[in-house]
Amino acid sequence: MSTTLNVARYSALLSGIFYGIYHRRSLQKAHDQDKEHHAIHQREQLIAQAKDAWRHKQDSVKGSDGVITNPEDPRFDLEKLVAKWEKDL
Repeated sequence: MSTTLNVARYSALLSGIFYGIYHRRSLQKAHDQDKEHHAIHQREQLIAQAKDAWRHKQDSVKGSDGVITNPEDPRFDLEKLVAKWEKDL
């Protein structure tokens, strides 16, 4: 084989290797940014859920007579709620 062909082969090989390294770095950078964005979004969701839970807890504690008015709460008692409404009228 001629020297020119060998130079062309090795030049193509080295340029392919360097391109692969560059491409891998760009893909990794995009993946890391996406992962960070997802983590931030997840944290924001957790904070919102914690705030809702705290607000729900504070609302249930605020009732001075201890009657829970949220029907989805496991401690909800319809009889106590009706009795409270009758007492208020």
